[in-house]
Amino acid sequence: MAASRPGASRTAASRPPASAEKTRPSIFWPLAAIAVPAIGVLAAIKVEGAENLPREGAYVLAPNHYTEIDPLIVAAAVWRAGRAPRFMAKESLFKVPVLGAVLRATGMVPVARSSSSASARRTLDASEQLVEHGRGVIVYPEGTLTRDPDMWPMRGKTGAVRLALEGDIPLIPMAQWGTQEIMARYGKKIDLWPPRKRVRVVIGTPVNIDEYRGKQASPAALNRATTVLMNDITRLLEGLRGETAPAERWNPAAHGQKETGRLES
Repeated sequence: MAASRPGASRTAASRPPASAEKTRPSIFWPLAAIAVPAIGVLAAIKVEGAENLPREGAYVLAPNHYTEIDPLIVAAAVWRAGRAPRFMAKESLFKVPVLGAVLRATGMVPVARSSSSASARRTLDASEQLVEHGRGVIVYPEGTLTRDPDMWPMRGKTGAVRLALEGDIPLIPMAQWGTQEIMARYGKKIDLWPPRKRVRVVIGTPVNIDEYRGKQASPAALNRATTVLMNDITRLLEGLRGETAPAERWNPAAHGQKETGRLES
């Protein structure tokens, strides 16, 4: 991997102003009023590179993923960076009473776990909706918690890249480190002592996938673009950890592991 690091030059102290979607009254206000202080009890979050998140318009944000509590940390970081956090969520969740209504009201994006043409159509629709409404979405390119035993990003799936390419949307890498001190990977309990674990989050500059635009129908092109994305995420994480990632990215299939769901011990 190259030694250069896409990333942030300014810290949370020089955070740019919030976007209209954050300052305009919405369902996010009461949710944030409850969630942000609660998350603050667990984690002292330092956000770097907030200026790399667009103030307005669509974007796809792609973080690393290694604990079940990651989405809360990422959501809080995105809110602090000035945008409303929206995630890709399984289609089935939209059918759950109350939860489905909240997902729809907050503009979460449904995703089907299928490689069918219908799934591709839904990806295009989702991309068009992001552009039309000027929304961002958070997509975990690994699809689940990393299987890498040292919690480095593993091989990525193509969903984040496809979504970005379909709508010509900025694809932004993110890395975070420290949440494993709050909840172990595949753990079910939150560690409340000592309080406020230090978590660092860095938002990188947009990934350069220009050479793959118009090629989203090609699996090979999508895989290459995903490798570029995962390289950028890994470099950001190397900076946070002060370590060098393995030269070869973890491939669950090569180790007889499932690529979705919980990793059985």
